[in-house]
Amino acid sequence: MNDPIKKYYLFIDESGDHGLVTLDASFPVFLLCGLICSADNYTLTKEAINAIKKEFWQNKEVILHSRDIRKCEKEFQILFDLELKRNFYNKINAVIENSKYRILASAINKKKSIKTYGKLSNDVYELALSFIIERAIFCLDEIKEVHKHLEIIIEKRGKKEDKKLEEHFQRLIARGTAYVSAERLVEVALKITFKDKKENINGLQLADLIAYPIARYVIEPKRANPAFEVLEKKIYMKNGRRYGLKIFP
Repeated sequence: MNDPIKKYYLFIDESGDHGLVTLDASFPVFLLCGLICSADNYTLTKEAINAIKKEFWQNKEVILHSRDIRKCEKEFQILFDLELKRNFYNKINAVIENSKYRILASAINKKKSIKTYGKLSNDVYELALSFIIERAIFCLDEIKEVHKHLEIIIEKRGKKEDKKLEEHFQRLIARGTAYVSAERLVEVALKITFKDKKENINGLQLADLIAYPIARYVIEPKRANPAFEVLEKKIYMKNGRRYGLKIFP
């Protein structure tokens, strides 16, 4: 009898600029943040986020965006009301804490990268993605008794960027990575799907909310970071190590 197939999603969003030509001294990292979860658990998470949207905006069409929330811009001007803001943060933090997923994040220290490898401005995004895919496979390896399929969901960035990333992805499928063979990627039927922001994908929005505090933690690990404390337990652990946060180089 064949093992049942269980579908998993890996939602990926970014924080910071992936270019190495110019360096922002206040934000010298590029971080890709991935959330891996089963399709069943994602349905529950999506419903929980939609419930928050309906409560605060009376519809589920609002797109949660980390920067706009922090700056109280666009639809999030309502968060200037401090009581409402406190209530919103409590609700969204509860979703972040209680939903079933694992965080797989990859941060590139741009200053160190330039010093070590030079300004290879076209490699940073692909490098971070390779690290996350490797860890996603290791994470799925721990789930027994089922055959797993994995779909990466990523936000469209532009025709040129998406084409370049699709080509990188196809090379990964053909060759594998340093630690994961091509056969293992084929085994999980790995595929990548590009989604437009307008499609309102709650998994991508959750990845966006989580990416920024992780990036801030990478930049200043000793600085107070309440948002990071909320999500820290979700970072994938392996052999007692925080394996779901790769900082390179």
